[in-house]
Amino acid sequence: QVQLVESGGGLVQPGGSLRLSCAASGFTFSRYAMNWYRQAPGKARELVARITSNGGSTNYADSVKGRFMISRDNVENTVYLQMNSLKPEDTAVYYCNAVVYGYAYWGQGTQVTVSS
Repeated sequence: QVQLVESGGGLVQPGGSLRLSCAASGFTFSRYAMNWYRQAPGKARELVARITSNGGSTNYADSVKGRFMISRDNVENTVYLQMNSLKPEDTAVYYCNAVVYGYAYWGQGTQVTVSS
């Protein structure tokens, strides 16, 4: 079965950095685009970043462009989100997502809190 397991969240001061990881299993990882979403309290879940199956193309939400970078390792079946220059408004639960055979799979999420 498809499993997505996020890690790397935590508490960081404004201006700091974190690197999130998402370990994938149960499907042919290298054939699918991967996404990072986030959901802040009281807000809708939003797409943060997307990467194509071979890593050749990426897209970002305007709010994170220039600060976040998505990457993947198709040998380790892992997708990453490097987050730099973090702001309090980046505080949210971050989710890894893949659409496999038309079904959306989600990880359990990892909490990122940006606060001094």
